Amino acid sequence: LMQFQADILGVPVVRSEVQETTALGAAYLAGLATGFWKSQREISSHWREGGRFNPSMPASTVESLRGRWKAAVERAKAWEQSG
Repeated sequence: LMQFQADILGVPVVRSEVQETTALGAAYLAGLATGFWKSQREISSHWREGGRFNPSMPASTVESLRGRWKAAVERAKAWEQSG
């Protein structure tokens, strides 16, 4: 999924080393609120990259997939109107 996102968006996608980022984010916010962390910069110094996904899909494939996605969105709009 991460590779697909990088390919479709045309930008690198970087994954955190920590998988439970939602819980970690909540803990960081609580730490900021209580003064445990002094700044967002201090928190960011603890972040570690766990993986990087660089775009590698040919542009022609990306355009084809985007075209199919746009067609699917148009079909879905018609479902809403006919329902």
